Amino acid sequence: MEEIENRLKSEIERNSIYHVQYWPIFELASKELIGCCGLRPYKEKTYEIGFHLRPKFWGQGFATEAATAVMEYACTSLGAERLFAGHHPDNKASQKVLGKLGFQYTGDEFYEPTGLYHPSYEWKKQAWWLCENC
Repeated sequence: MEEIENRLKSEIERNSIYHVQYWPIFELASKELIGCCGLRPYKEKTYEIGFHLRPKFWGQGFATEAATAVMEYACTSLGAERLFAGHHPDNKASQKVLGKLGFQYTGDEFYEPTGLYHPSYEWKKQAWWLCENC
C-alpha cells in the first residue's frame, strides 16, 4: 500500500510541476482499465514516453493509439522536440509499437530497476513528415 501511495504522490507532483504523468487508459465500451500511458521529463526539451497495459489488452492496438495521443500532446502542448523510449529486452511487442510510431533505435542503456541493458529509442520532431504523429 505504501508503494502505491508513493507512486500516486509522485505522479501528482510530476503533473503539477511538468504537466506530465502516466494517465490511465480505459476501454470506452466497458470502462475497464486497460493500463496507462504517459510522459516524464528526460532531458531538456525531451520527454520519456511509456505505456504499460494489462496482458488481456495486448495486441489490440491500444498502446499505439494511446502513445499517438500522448505524442501529440507532447508536441503541441509541451513543445517537445524529442521523445525517448526504452523497453525490457524481451518485450518485442513494445519494440514493434515504437517502430510503428517512428522511433529510431539509439543503443542499449542500463536500467537500474531491472539490472539489464534495455533497448533505447529516440523520436525527433523534425522528422514529423515521416510518420503520422505530430
